[in-house]
Amino acid sequence: MISYFTPEPPQSRDSDKILGMRDSNLQRREVLGALLGASLATAVPGGAQTRSGDIPYRTLGRTGERVSAIGLGGYHIGVPKDEQDSIKLIRTAVDRGINFLDNCWDYHDGKSEVWMGKALRDGYRQKIFLMTKFDGRTKASTARQIDESLQRLQTDHLDLIQYHENIRMEDPDRFFAPAGPLEALLEAKKAGKIRYIGFTGHKDPAVHLRMLEVAEQHQFHFDTAQMPLNLLDWHFRSFAKLVVPKLTAQGIGVLGMKPMAFGNLPQKGLATGIECLHYAMNLPTSVVITGCDTMERLEQALEAARTFKPLSETQLASLLSKTRSAALTGNLEPFKTTQQFDGTATNVSWMG
Repeated sequence: MISYFTPEPPQSRDSDKILGMRDSNLQRREVLGALLGASLATAVPGGAQTRSGDIPYRTLGRTGERVSAIGLGGYHIGVPKDEQDSIKLIRTAVDRGINFLDNCWDYHDGKSEVWMGKALRDGYRQKIFLMTKFDGRTKASTARQIDESLQRLQTDHLDLIQYHENIRMEDPDRFFAPAGPLEALLEAKKAGKIRYIGFTGHKDPAVHLRMLEVAEQHQFHFDTAQMPLNLLDWHFRSFAKLVVPKLTAQGIGVLGMKPMAFGNLPQKGLATGIECLHYAMNLPTSVVITGCDTMERLEQALEAARTFKPLSETQLASLLSKTRSAALTGNLEPFKTTQQFDGTATNVSWMG
């Protein structure tokens, strides 16, 4: 049998020093790359960052829409036991300056959309940029889910709708297939039901990159793309390194999610909630979507928005070095390494 691997010669102390210097230089280059991303955070296509009270506002890709740099996650809206608590939380977020609201057709079997729809009565719908997602992989299932979301959210249009869970290599093909989701989306857009179109995914940056490639083949431009962006992601299967630069180059709005790795970063003592949100805001994101199921969590998000400043090289290097070892296995990002978050995989009927 032929061996394609040869053992390396023993390293001398001098060569150990050289390798150590190389490792140090590599880490420094990673930090500088992150800092480049930080410099883009206030230079997203369309103009510089502005503020509305305590909340920074940024431009959503090429759309020209001004959106809050912090967005309210839809899944956690359905967590409180009392819908009045959820309604109060949503309206407080809007009253305090958050105008980007996230949701999805399947969250809590539609409860998140129903409760959000009730919160958007009494003039609140006019104050916000409303996004939801759909799971359909056919024209018929997509059209049905769009109409159901509109009904639940008590609105005649969605500002943004996104193709949910682009997590399989074939999902881009399904999106552009004849009698597929895009046909329903374009018809809904023509009818005034939706304004902008994006896609999401949490599994592997390779799937996002393939979606962008297939979109280019079909001469279609997405308005937004959503993905996990957190301190662990920088070191493992990184959307920040591989996908975000391509999105910004194409003028696609970057939507960050899971900034705390579903709570694992603060729970493991690797970074505070504020540090997690600041890191994600430091990237060239239009919006960082964070889940808030209590007023305490909402106050944390608002404080992160109020206190955000671009991170210094020292601050960034410290955060990245503290999270590197914990990130390398992927265990703390189960949405990448397990099926725990793959709703469409465990509920195939959702896809139609």
